[in-house]
Amino acid sequence: MKQNVITVNLDKFKARPYQVPVFEALEKKKYKRLVAVWPRRSGKDLVGYNLMLRAALRRIGTYYYVFPSYSSGRKILWDAITNTGDRILDYLPSELIESKNEMMMRIRLMNGSVIQIIGSDNFDNSIVGTNPVGMVFSEYSLQDERAYSMSKPILAANGGWALFLSTPRGKNHLYSLFEIAQANPTIWYSSILTVKDTKHIDEAEIQADIDRGEISYDLAQQEYYCSFSMGISGAVYGAALDRMKTNEQIGNVPWQSNHKVHVSYDIGNDGTALIFFQCIGQVVNLIDAYQNSGEQIEFYVNIINSKPYTYGKHFFPHDFRVVEWGGKKFTRLEKARQLGIKGEIVDSVSIEDGIEYVKSSMSKMWIDAKKCEGLVVALENYRYEYDRKKGHYKNAPLHDKHSHFADSLRYLCLSLPKTADGLTQEDIDKQRAQALYGNNEKKSSFFADNQPWHNEPSVFGSGFTK
Repeated sequence: MKQNVITVNLDKFKARPYQVPVFEALEKKKYKRLVAVWPRRSGKDLVGYNLMLRAALRRIGTYYYVFPSYSSGRKILWDAITNTGDRILDYLPSELIESKNEMMMRIRLMNGSVIQIIGSDNFDNSIVGTNPVGMVFSEYSLQDERAYSMSKPILAANGGWALFLSTPRGKNHLYSLFEIAQANPTIWYSSILTVKDTKHIDEAEIQADIDRGEISYDLAQQEYYCSFSMGISGAVYGAALDRMKTNEQIGNVPWQSNHKVHVSYDIGNDGTALIFFQCIGQVVNLIDAYQNSGEQIEFYVNIINSKPYTYGKHFFPHDFRVVEWGGKKFTRLEKARQLGIKGEIVDSVSIEDGIEYVKSSMSKMWIDAKKCEGLVVALENYRYEYDRKKGHYKNAPLHDKHSHFADSLRYLCLSLPKTADGLTQEDIDKQRAQALYGNNEKKSSFFADNQPWHNEPSVFGSGFTK
């Protein structure tokens, strides 16, 4: 039987010069993995949607367009209207559509292919058991990275492809993926552009917005110049981390076996974070860090015991007093003691005061970049929550996967006075108050900013290496 042939015009979309290489990479060079880090408003989703459409016409299969959430997919793509007044969906000619499901945001083409918008926040329900042959991850820096992890074996089995489109949000999983892509150019196509390359927005307009205070310099670097290193807007410890990097305080910090190792904890079923640190003189060395989720306290005790360290003190958050993990009979604190971990509960202070205490302590810290990589990433991405209705950041940081290490660091800093020998409780309280509220002239020598060891690494001892 002779099949009907439908001739359609796909020329409604005109790729800009800087967008063309992505089409060529997928369609001519046959890359299966592609990542494009482009500035805001550079047409990322127009590119992604038209690439997916062309692929769906060439190969019959299921194609997923993945957004951070289901609702963001509806707003950004399904209901979106371009600057020219066109709906993005209308780039797909109507004569190619067999059916359209508005509720599920799913389109079935005449050739049998299916294009559907899903959210990475529901990846376990939307991806498990499916067989996509092409996927676009939009604003990947904001997505749950497990959505791609779940998809990788599927795409590998059926020869499918994945395209990642995003603007940076600090050195998170997008940054890690981009580094992998750049290190494997035969397997990955990678592109990073700034507004200087795209020229889709006049740089003079961006500078004018900065001068008027409508956008911060850091945010402009992130959104228009695709900077991973400037830190995300609203970052709690962004400026302090920048100073540490400038001073080379994040690097090789070896364990010194002649000093005890202390451990700070943040405990919870949604995430548990441990930081291993040594106090050597007036220097705090963060030598190791570990994070996991969904495990019981016995699991973390085994992790601690598996390391070669000689332990000093263990510092627990206040919620270690609750009855959980140890069953109905024992508190977390009691259960830990039964397992051989005798710890102390860190004094409770407000999150705001705790953050200031961390900032005041970071000039004395050195962090091992390799063993504490997860910790550094978490601190870079720990940020205040933005209130879109009021147009400013809230006082409290956002609680997400990055907050566990940040909380553990806060407990670490609050416990520092207790790692010093020969201090009375009055001394400890005085040092904490001075670190939190200033009065530099009366600070103890531990917290004073004018100590010579701040700028003279040689006094740290021969065992310390930057």
